[in-house]
Amino acid sequence: MDLKVVFVIVCLCALAITTTDAGIPKCCVRPRRIIPVRILEKVQRTEVQKRNGACDISALMLYVEGMAKPICAYPIVRRHLTWIQRQRTQNKRRATY
Repeated sequence: MDLKVVFVIVCLCALAITTTDAGIPKCCVRPRRIIPVRILEKVQRTEVQKRNGACDISALMLYVEGMAKPICAYPIVRRHLTWIQRQRTQNKRRATY
């Protein structure tokens, strides 16, 4: 095979792998049970990692403001997170009256 054809095929394969996240999945390995409230207050978004996919354990990935990597937590932490968010919205409502 011509060297140019091989080079083009390799480049296309590398492009396909990097754009589709077909590489190594980002899995939580050691989720934390206890996460401080001050960190839970700064959570911007969450993702659920399911056990039946590419990862071996169920976890909750917390993307926190000011942190480069997400924090891995057990799914039970979602209850605490929703409670904190509910308290925050109630406090904002009370402050507007």
